Amino acid sequence: MSQPSAAISQSTLWNGPAGQAWVRAQPILDQMFAGFAAHLAQTVPPDVNWRVLDVGCGTGDTTLTIAQRLGSDGHATGIDLSAPMIDVARERAADAGLPVDFIAADAGKPPLPPASIDHIVSRFGVMFFDNPTEAFTQLRETTRQGGTLHAVVWRSSADNPFMTTAERAAVPLLSLPPRVPDGPGQFAFADPDKVRGILASAGWSEVAITALDLPCEIARSDLRTYLSLLGPVGTALRSETLDAAERERILDVIEAAFAPFVFADRVRYTAACWVLKGINLP
Repeated sequence: MSQPSAAISQSTLWNGPAGQAWVRAQPILDQMFAGFAAHLAQTVPPDVNWRVLDVGCGTGDTTLTIAQRLGSDGHATGIDLSAPMIDVARERAADAGLPVDFIAADAGKPPLPPASIDHIVSRFGVMFFDNPTEAFTQLRETTRQGGTLHAVVWRSSADNPFMTTAERAAVPLLSLPPRVPDGPGQFAFADPDKVRGILASAGWSEVAITALDLPCEIARSDLRTYLSLLGPVGTALRSETLDAAERERILDVIEAAFAPFVFADRVRYTAACWVLKGINLP
C-alpha cells in the first residue's frame, strides 16, 4: 500500500511507480486478497441482472469474480485511476472471455450516466479520494434509486501491524516519507465516525459501518518480492541510490521483522477492516 506525500498527486502515483509495482505484484496480491474478492462477490445475488461498478478495481480480480456471478444480462464495470493496472485488467477479461468494461479514470468522478448502476463495490479503493464527500456524492448519483454501496476499507494502522512492519523495520535504514494525517491513503478511513459523516454528507441513507476481520496469506517465497515492490518501503527502495548488495542487506533486515507472521511455507495475518454500506434513497 502506498502513502503519497502531499506533493505527489494520486494520478502521478498510480500511473507511475506505484501502479507499475501493483502490476508486477498482481499474482501475489490476488492470492493475498482472495477472501475479499469472495466477500464482495457474495454481495451480488447469483444470476441477477445487475449493473455493478467496482471502484478502485486495480488489475480486476474482484470485478472478474463478480462478472462470473452475474446473470446473462448483468454487467460488471471496473474503474481505476491507474492506466497500467487497467491495461492488465482488460487483458485478463479478454483471456477469461468475460464481457467486462474497465475504465481508466478518476472513480470519484465516474464517466457514467446518472442512475446507471445498481450496486457499487470496492476493495480498498475509496480511501484515496482527494475529496471523499464529493466523490461519494458522485458515486451515489451514478446509482439508481435503491442502489447500494458495499465498500471494504482498512481500520487503523494499530489494528493492522502486518501493514506497517516493513516501515518500522526500515526506519533506521531508509528515508521514508511521513504518512499524511487525514490525507488520502491506506488508513484514511480508520475513524468510523468520520466515515459515517462523509457518507451521510454525500447523501447515502441507512449508512452502516461494521468490522470485518479476514485471514490473508501468501507463499513464504513471495514475501521478499512483496516487500521490494509495495508500500513506502518498496517506493524508497526504487528511489534511493543503492547498489544491489546494499538493497539486499536492507531487505534481509526488513524480511526478518516478519518472523511473527511466518508459518512454515506461508505468511499469514488478519486484515482488520471496516465494511461501509449505504443505500441511495429519495
